[in-house]
Amino acid sequence: MKIEMIQLGKKYGSFPALQNVNLTLGQGRIIGLLGPNGSGKTTLIKLLNGLIQPSTGQILLNGQKPGPESKAKISYLPDKSYLNAQMTVEQLVDLFADFYTDFNVAKVNNLLQDLNIPVQKKLKTLSKGTQEKVQLALVMSREAEVYCLDEPIGGVDPVARDYILQTIISQYNRNALVLISTHLIYDVENVLDDVIMIKNGSIFLYDSVENIREREQKSVDEMFREVMRWY
Repeated sequence: MKIEMIQLGKKYGSFPALQNVNLTLGQGRIIGLLGPNGSGKTTLIKLLNGLIQPSTGQILLNGQKPGPESKAKISYLPDKSYLNAQMTVEQLVDLFADFYTDFNVAKVNNLLQDLNIPVQKKLKTLSKGTQEKVQLALVMSREAEVYCLDEPIGGVDPVARDYILQTIISQYNRNALVLISTHLIYDVENVLDDVIMIKNGSIFLYDSVENIREREQKSVDEMFREVMRWY
């Protein structure tokens, strides 16, 4: 799926959450949407998923505005849980299997087993970190064209982060685009192909990780921290 953002902007009242975003994203890449909390990352992802409408400009998915057709091809992990906490993990798997035609039940069951998640337990009885693992396993088990992951490792312990990131790499459709929104740059850097850096609703860099390392002679995390001091 080709994603185009043209002079894209979003205001909440008079506050510009996002402004003058011009990006073209293609398939087969893992892209980090990097920025501090409140920088506009979640707003951009919600626009991509058609959950909110732009105030200015437009966003196009294969030349069309976000709608039912594009939503069927995008697997979305929001920054807050949207699952029914009264349901067991097993019931949630069945729900996803009924709702999404591209859902791979064998894949999610393998992930849940590897994560030692008790599928007979209700979601509300699990820790916050384990709930996030369940949600991620469900989202990554779709054979989608785009995966939008909003802070996928924000609430899990550091030991689980590496496993989760490796899961993202190993489980996604290789022809898909993966967009990972995070402020934990050090943790995700090694899985990324490209990075979009954002602050105060504006994009100040879109480049490959390889180019950044060669040009700056430092890691993406080091470069980002340095830029944030004066930007």
